[in-house]
Amino acid sequence: MQTLTKRCWTSLQVFRLITTNNHINGGCIEFCGFKAFASKAGNNADYCRELVKKFDFENYLWCLLMPKEVQRAAFAIRAFNVEIAQVRDVVSEKKIGFMRMQFWKDVLQNINEGSPPQMPVAVELAGAVRYFKLSRRYLSHLLEGRADQLEIDGFTSVKEVEKYAENTVSSLHYLMLECLGVKNVHADHAASHIGKAQGLTTLLRATPYHAQQRRVYLPIDIIVKNKVSQEDVIRGRNEQNIRDAIFEVASLAHQHLEIARSFHKDVPKTAVPAFINTVPCDLYLKKLQKANFNVFEPKLQERNYFTSSAFMAAEIKRQILILK
Repeated sequence: MQTLTKRCWTSLQVFRLITTNNHINGGCIEFCGFKAFASKAGNNADYCRELVKKFDFENYLWCLLMPKEVQRAAFAIRAFNVEIAQVRDVVSEKKIGFMRMQFWKDVLQNINEGSPPQMPVAVELAGAVRYFKLSRRYLSHLLEGRADQLEIDGFTSVKEVEKYAENTVSSLHYLMLECLGVKNVHADHAASHIGKAQGLTTLLRATPYHAQQRRVYLPIDIIVKNKVSQEDVIRGRNEQNIRDAIFEVASLAHQHLEIARSFHKDVPKTAVPAFINTVPCDLYLKKLQKANFNVFEPKLQERNYFTSSAFMAAEIKRQILILK
């Protein structure tokens, strides 16, 4: 554990540099057991890193905290997730969305056959799959989960949200555990619950954004139970019944985090880096509680709350100590 802690705090120096100066030092790229100085290989890795930095900043910071030997794979996996997660928001018609998803399905098939298309994310992902022997089913679950969302306009139940989170978030954790060489049933169970907690929390965090687009993704069973009007959510009203609905979803997310933590004695220490990105989830739930579960509280939308290096560093250290 001492080695892991030392490695994490070395990575945190990079973390502070990023949050303070918004800069990455150049140099050689280590991946697949060799150093790649080739311009094309470097550009592919840089593209994935910058894509994650632009559209998934919290997980960009998390990738920087991963052990050096798996960072490039982590960025490749997260870049793939960014590509398919954006489809719903950037297409004007479902038909076009399905075409894009089919394109990525073909990319995965080509990767499996050893002939990925010459585009940055595909090339980097193929390298990660090949070197770390990543399970194809997790990538397929991730893609299928995103594709399924194109066909529906919301979730009928909390169980449906959890299923979606299992496919689209937990699968990312399973892939990172494989990159870290962790094969442990307790780590898998923890990853499953963490993914569900993050999925539910992301749903809450995105509620104001969705409301601005006149969309409501809060589970219908929770909305009906608390007699919530979707129009009130869209208008961003701080009504008691809306806060009650948010409380239910937040409580379930917290329960999943607590269940995940209950496995800490049985999870290998080498798995800890894969779970550090639970910190923003935990912080948001605490902040939401302080806001009396008013999901529209402006302070909850401030990114600097999550990117404060000192605060994040303290929370990461606390998480590491919990898993000792």
